[in-house]
Amino acid sequence: MSQKAQTKRIRILVSKLGLDGHDRGALVLCRAFRDAGMEVIYSGLFATPERVAQIAEDEDVNVIALSLLNGAHLTLFPRVVKALKEKGINDVLVLGGGVIPEDDKVELEKAGVLGNFGPGTPLPTIIEFINANLSKTKRS
Repeated sequence: MSQKAQTKRIRILVSKLGLDGHDRGALVLCRAFRDAGMEVIYSGLFATPERVAQIAEDEDVNVIALSLLNGAHLTLFPRVVKALKEKGINDVLVLGGGVIPEDDKVELEKAGVLGNFGPGTPLPTIIEFINANLSKTKRS
């Protein structure tokens, strides 16, 4: 297969932030993203926003999928976006997921965190969202 025939695989970082030790959903996402042909990097549990930004820089990811179930999404998700900007990274699609009340989704979107998918969201919906929105970033 020629170089032109090959398509660049999406590199996605899945991260569990803060003191949220529940990773079943994040691991399901990792498998779904992998099965969709993406290259998956998993941060493991208890990542800090600064650590997520460092992994994103080191791994040259296109997408960051943040997962949080403990209610700290309004604090931690925007801190990831801030840490990325501090590193000069402005071209990564940042997604949120977990238990996020509808009223908080607008605030997260204003902070640069898109999607904000809740429990029970069909996996193809998340994958389609990534594919549809990744082209809007410079790193795609």
